[in-house]
Amino acid sequence: MLTITKHESNVRSYCRSWPTVFERANGHLLVDEDDREYIDFFAGAGSLNYGHNHPVLKEALLDHIASDRIVHSLDMATTAKRDFLQRFDEVILQPRNLRYKVQFPGPTGTNAVEAALKLARKVTGRERVVGFTNAFHGMTLGSLAVTGNSMKRNGAGMMLSGGTSMPYDGYMGDEQNTVDYLEAYLQDDGSGLDLPAAVIVETIQAEGGINVASAEWLQRLEALCRQYEIVFVVDDIQVGCGRTGPFFSFEDYGLEPDIVCLSKSLSGYGLPFAVVLLKPELDIWEPGEHNGTFRGNNPAFVTASATLDNFWSDGALTTEVHRKAAVVEDALTGIVGRFPELEGEHRGRGMIQGVACRQGVADKIVRQAFDAGLIVETSGPAGEVVKLLPPLTIDDDALTAGLSILDGAFAAAAGHRDATRVVVDVPATGMTS
Repeated sequence: MLTITKHESNVRSYCRSWPTVFERANGHLLVDEDDREYIDFFAGAGSLNYGHNHPVLKEALLDHIASDRIVHSLDMATTAKRDFLQRFDEVILQPRNLRYKVQFPGPTGTNAVEAALKLARKVTGRERVVGFTNAFHGMTLGSLAVTGNSMKRNGAGMMLSGGTSMPYDGYMGDEQNTVDYLEAYLQDDGSGLDLPAAVIVETIQAEGGINVASAEWLQRLEALCRQYEIVFVVDDIQVGCGRTGPFFSFEDYGLEPDIVCLSKSLSGYGLPFAVVLLKPELDIWEPGEHNGTFRGNNPAFVTASATLDNFWSDGALTTEVHRKAAVVEDALTGIVGRFPELEGEHRGRGMIQGVACRQGVADKIVRQAFDAGLIVETSGPAGEVVKLLPPLTIDDDALTAGLSILDGAFAAAAGHRDATRVVVDVPATGMTS
């Protein structure tokens, strides 16, 4: 760690939370250079839904590289890109009756958001974009303008323009449907809100504290956008690709966004990869009007295609996610009930769940969990939520072991003597240490 501390910028964060040097990984396990194993409930911030170094994805990637196939191509036509587009249409879009063109922006989530907002403005000729309280959409300036977190916004060092924040579902209490609030602004010529080009929303605010929007709220929001001819954008970067069960987090709600942003686990292997899905009638780009040097990440095309064939050709993974999500929910609601002094509140859906705690507790729980062999992070505007993002493919024994470690970490934070009852044995995985 001394070399990293000496040479890397102060901006580093995760290596402060987990002070060790990791060397290798497989499935649900991370292993540091001292051969200590950690169960991974972080999964690359949701970029590793299928775990580390999944053998099927690794084989496809190694074959591609060993065969001297294209690695970098900008937006030139390649066999890897063609195969991905064909399989994505056959496996994901057609079965869901979705009509989308696929745009490859730069390789990260914020690149997808920037392209989506830029296109919405071009289509409508309007500038304003409505985001929501506690939203997070990326670290570039356009994305920050529709992000709620003040610390991240302040890092821009300049006034952020073009975005207006409205209250997310539940922000003003359970009795207030905050779409009414937005609708009142749109109806009133004196509200000061110009008719927006777009509304961008996360169905679950992951970084914002695992805030889950209801089906009713999202459906009303989409209907309001249709009424005022506002482009309806869903940012599915962290909670898409199966994190809630179905491939898209909005599938069960009957939504059909005008634009969808995907990244994170799209490549399935942690390779940078993002797409913007847009309805054909919105595809008014001029050739080269929006581009990026690394929008043709062919190794990511290859592993993404392998995820579609291996995980999405049937409904087995979705069924497994729902089953495991019930296990996680039972464990977390049990924790909340046993340690009332922590003022815990269970949050989440699918395999993104967590517990909001009183101020200052979540960081202690994360540190205690790390010491016991579990990688888990915090989220929320004050880091008050212990946030779980296990690989979707984690086996039952490892999931149970990780939840047991987490239980012990909560017990320790609450000052309970039973903190030492934590299970730390990790099921055999075939990894050598």
